[in-house]
Amino acid sequence: MVGSVPGTAVPEQPDEKGRSAGAGAAPDERHRPPATRPWTGLWVPALALLPLGLLTAAAWFGRWIRPSADDWCFLPVVRDEGIAGIVGKFYLDDNGRIANGLLVGAYAKFGVAGHQWFALVSGVLVLGILWAVTVAALRRAGVTVPRGTALLIASMVTALFLFVTTNTYKTFYWPAASVSHTLPPVLACAAVIPLLLARSRRGRLFALAVAALMGLFIGTLSEETTVVVGVVLVAAMLIGRWVFPARSRAYAWAWCAAGIAGTGAGALVLLASPGSQARRERFGAQNAALLAPDSLIGSLRGFVEIIVTVATTWQYVGAIAVGILLGLFADRADGRPTRPPTYWPLLAVAGTLALLVSGYLCTVITYPAFNERVAVANRLWNDYLLLYVVLLVGAGLLLGQGVRLIARTTAPAKAVCAALCVLVCVGPAVSLARLDTNMQARAQRWDRQDRHLREREAAGAEVLPYTPVTVSGMLEPFSRQGRSPWPAGCVADYYHLERVTYSTELP
Repeated sequence: MVGSVPGTAVPEQPDEKGRSAGAGAAPDERHRPPATRPWTGLWVPALALLPLGLLTAAAWFGRWIRPSADDWCFLPVVRDEGIAGIVGKFYLDDNGRIANGLLVGAYAKFGVAGHQWFALVSGVLVLGILWAVTVAALRRAGVTVPRGTALLIASMVTALFLFVTTNTYKTFYWPAASVSHTLPPVLACAAVIPLLLARSRRGRLFALAVAALMGLFIGTLSEETTVVVGVVLVAAMLIGRWVFPARSRAYAWAWCAAGIAGTGAGALVLLASPGSQARRERFGAQNAALLAPDSLIGSLRGFVEIIVTVATTWQYVGAIAVGILLGLFADRADGRPTRPPTYWPLLAVAGTLALLVSGYLCTVITYPAFNERVAVANRLWNDYLLLYVVLLVGAGLLLGQGVRLIARTTAPAKAVCAALCVLVCVGPAVSLARLDTNMQARAQRWDRQDRHLREREAAGAEVLPYTPVTVSGMLEPFSRQGRSPWPAGCVADYYHLERVTYSTELP
């Protein structure tokens, strides 16, 4: 069972012929690895406390979040028309994302409090899903690992995904961006859990239904994640002949097909919506514009810049480190170490191609709206960044299995990996501390202006000055020294005013 600590040391006892157990013991006893000693069950969970501490601190800092950018426009709609109102607005006017509207309405329904709680709720959701996927995958593979290993992997992947970024605020704290780009790939991973747990015919049918329904949900939630899911599932079907076990190959193909069908259906609903058509017209993202040579070349240039930025972010080595630890710890049911599959080169090539193809296609469909800024709008990377981190864990797993097979002792490798796990948490911890200071300062200014506007509106004012209060490059009314009014109209709606005017000093 996953989470057990196999190989607990016991005194060696002679058999009835006087031989020691090491000389004539059964294979599962002779090959029981010495690496999984009882103390391993202590330092592995302790190591997981580092990324968990980052997540806990980040969730606590979420109390300083205040609405900004698109949030100004969502809040009045949800307040006046409810969740159905924002869903209708998305479908008919904004972007066609029905599921996106549901999630936006779910947090905007609670006003400012919904924004403050969003970090905690989304952080727990991401960690919980990745933890469940890890545990289910290990059980399905029939391997045992020391207690806390699955939690260490899930928490490290969560921390790297959310906090090792050029703008953690837009990735984690800004609900609108998180709902569109951070949560979708994690929700897609959740569809894998029923597949991994299915044992009976009913369980397999349930997994097929979940794959189709989650695909439909993702298809109406995020165009970019839809692309990633589609590319990954197609790649899985193409290599399935060599990867999937013969007895379950047909079912695995059927599950991939269900996911593709559901995602495709959702994408068609989104693309055919009046809101999506209006968005494409606003940004010139019609098919001809997307496939224009200038757009394709600009997208490629931007994607190369993204690759360079991500590849040179050294903290992602933490994903390789926890993967190596998994390879060093994982045992089969007979106590022997797991070995790299014979088809691992095919998996590596397919995974890399899926990442590159899906990443480039995501850049292509976002380029008309962002142009050259697509290379610095880091929230747009998150749809395929999780796949990158997972592939690094897989690469580390292969390395760990290889080290275990050729090295006399794995203690040095474990020590290095543990040290790397500690080091990669230092940078995000410092960045989060700075961000907390900036968010707190912004929250204090925001609350001060909020009280003033409400008091003046209650006294009968219809036009009031507004001072931009921003953090982490977030858009506010009258940005660019007052030259860009958006979303001033939404701020006026939020405070029941006719309009707000630009001011440089807080009241």
